[in-house]
Amino acid sequence: MELTVTAKLKILPTAEQQELLRQALNVYRDGCNFVSALIFDTKNLVQAALHGQTYQPLRTVYGLRSQMAESVLKTVIARYKSLKSTGHEWTQVQFKKPELDLVWNRDYSLVQGVFSVNTLQGRIKVPFENKGMERYFDHTWSFGTAKLIYKHSKFFLHIPMTKEIDETSLSDLAQVVGVDLGMNFLATAYDSLGNTYFFNGRSSKDRRSHFKQLRRELQQRQTPSARRRLKKMGQRETRWMTDVNHRVSKALVDRYDKNTLFVLEDLTGIRTATEKVRKRDRYEIVSWAFYQLRHMIEYKAAVNQARVVAMDPRYTSQTCPKCGHVNKSNREKKRHHFVCKNCQYQSNDDRIGAMNLHRKGIEYLVAVTTQAGPV
Repeated sequence: MELTVTAKLKILPTAEQQELLRQALNVYRDGCNFVSALIFDTKNLVQAALHGQTYQPLRTVYGLRSQMAESVLKTVIARYKSLKSTGHEWTQVQFKKPELDLVWNRDYSLVQGVFSVNTLQGRIKVPFENKGMERYFDHTWSFGTAKLIYKHSKFFLHIPMTKEIDETSLSDLAQVVGVDLGMNFLATAYDSLGNTYFFNGRSSKDRRSHFKQLRRELQQRQTPSARRRLKKMGQRETRWMTDVNHRVSKALVDRYDKNTLFVLEDLTGIRTATEKVRKRDRYEIVSWAFYQLRHMIEYKAAVNQARVVAMDPRYTSQTCPKCGHVNKSNREKKRHHFVCKNCQYQSNDDRIGAMNLHRKGIEYLVAVTTQAGPV
């Protein structure tokens, strides 16, 4: 199977190189807005026809290099097609963020441990920080079209990295791990040996509540400075949440050997489901990036020669894993405690969810291998 992840690398240009990169970013953005206005006016998304109308102005008026002019056209067309797919046809696209698409081996390449990056004035060689990214430079990953980004007075290359990996056969899986996702425990894992591991989320939940309170106070001020602080706080919160998800997913996958089947909850529609949560708790639950956490577990498991399957989460916290009795009153949400009304088995409700997902994973393996043989 083919695995693609995005490596986010901080590059370290000199002061002179920074000016060249900023110039390229600004001109590229202006070129995108020029093409966007033309597409909005003509309602034309045919690349061949647009090429004839835009290529020369992008080269002569905006001073873009040949490949950059081609990239501008592709970037803008892709953005409009993406809007059409979401039902927002012919809403004019505005490019505000300083970003630049770079095609591998045309606009950027890796030469003797530094990146060679195209600018309006030609190539520059820029070193980068590879801490935590070493695994992407072992010649087994291929580089895709990168995005040069300027954020927080720093330059980054976001590079799609693709690698061919052997997908583990279901018949080779040696153990099943049920993983319940939540807020008091971001992840609760129950494995085939009967071990339970809790990845504590209480501090994360408290910090989310703190962000929520700060956001409410700033929104009440209704001043330009408050709005700027709100935007920065939102960006800081997103970065922090991504970091937490990275650490949790890495710790979870690293705990188990290859040939492990991780059974997660299919959290499609979680926002609708959480409308039943008390209003004061809704923000902390709805706004956590559960899908991002699941995606991180999936690709890290694939790299580790493990597999992930998503199961219907309904009743996983209401079903007794010992006798199978299902009852809403089995679970006491406030105390996060489970007591079976039939056999009296009791435990933490997140652990119960992980146990039931573990059972569903075993049932899934038996059904698939029985019907289709080795997969």
